[in-house]
Amino acid sequence: MSEDLGFSYRKLKDGAVQITHRGALASTLRGDDAVEFLDAIADGDDAQQLMARVTGNYKRGNERLAKQHPRNRG
Repeated sequence: MSEDLGFSYRKLKDGAVQITHRGALASTLRGDDAVEFLDAIADGDDAQQLMARVTGNYKRGNERLAKQHPRNRG
C-alpha cells in the first residue's frame, strides 16, 4: 500500500466514476473506462496510484531533465 496522495472516488448511479483530488473534481470516467477502473480497484491494485495515472496527476521522474532541456532554458 502506498502513501495517501489525496485522491478519492465514488461510483454514481449511472455507472460513472468521479475521481476527486483533495476535494476538487479531477476526472469523471464513464462506460468502459469506469468499468475497467472499478475492476482494477477490486483486483487489489493500488487505488491512489491508479487514480493518479487516470487523472494524469503524477510525477513522471523527468522534471529535472526537462528543466535542463535547451527549449526550457532562458
